[in-house]
Amino acid sequence: MTRTALEAAAQSLSDAADAADSDEASDRLETQSTKLEQLATADRGPDHGRLARHEHILNEIADEQGGAVADRVEDALDSIHEFRETLEGV
Repeated sequence: MTRTALEAAAQSLSDAADAADSDEASDRLETQSTKLEQLATADRGPDHGRLARHEHILNEIADEQGGAVADRVEDALDSIHEFRETLEGV
């Protein structure tokens, strides 16, 4: 099953990685992009807790980088929030 909101988040993070001003930030964003892409196509989707951990990491990176990176991370966070609205629970 494909989860399009998570795929969109992964693409936004890949774009953010391209705009990052340090290799470390770029690597962190690519790692998050890869993980969300895997979650988008996994047999079983992520729960709220797992997505919250990703959100925490992404907020940290956005705060550190600012500018275009933060804008693209915000796009990814919007997509993650969109997906979370479809989950039961919290």
